[in-house]
Amino acid sequence: METSGKTAREMFAELRADPRRRRFGFGVRPMLVNVDWQNAYTAVDEFVTAYDNDPRAFDYVNELADLARARRLPVLWTYVAYRPDGADCGVFGCRDNTPDSLRNVRRGERRAALDERLRIDPELDHIVNKLMPSAFHETSLASLLVHYGCDTVIVTGGSTSGCVRATVVDSLSRGYRTIVPEECVADLHESPHFANLYDMHKKYADVLPVAEVLDYYRSGLGLQLAPA
Repeated sequence: METSGKTAREMFAELRADPRRRRFGFGVRPMLVNVDWQNAYTAVDEFVTAYDNDPRAFDYVNELADLARARRLPVLWTYVAYRPDGADCGVFGCRDNTPDSLRNVRRGERRAALDERLRIDPELDHIVNKLMPSAFHETSLASLLVHYGCDTVIVTGGSTSGCVRATVVDSLSRGYRTIVPEECVADLHESPHFANLYDMHKKYADVLPVAEVLDYYRSGLGLQLAPA
């Protein structure tokens, strides 16, 4: 195993600046998958499980969603929430049982609700209650990607080291070009955040400045879906 005195942030910056690295690249029809932008993880003044995002993260993800809808391209939002006894959290939630525990994020409660700063269109967007880290696990996401003829998955949300990474790995494993806008993902601490950006960019996805992803939607490279 190679050792290094570099921080995870430094390693990620060096990897992304390497001109020899080839990208997976964008396809022609993306789905925007927004992972767990819910109060439990965004409301830093209310919940100890929440963490800060980029100061403009909500602006960016809202603009991405607006652009996707304008081109009739699909947008999906996930949130994690469980039944009152937490049994459907399974082994994932068996380590502890405190008021702040994952298994106690209950459906219908404020921690489970998507953040009010998001621009969500309930008529057009898909909203999915997921139970495990990956947005693919036993949800409708895989079938929706087939239905819409998508070849690209753009992943935002949190946490970088948890549900975002799990979703990214599952996306690549299913054959999708996978894009992570850097300013639109976050974690509790910068070390796991940048370590996982490094891993994803090295193996599973293109971690790009959000400006490039916004330009991709604006450019019209995505094929417009036929009216419903």
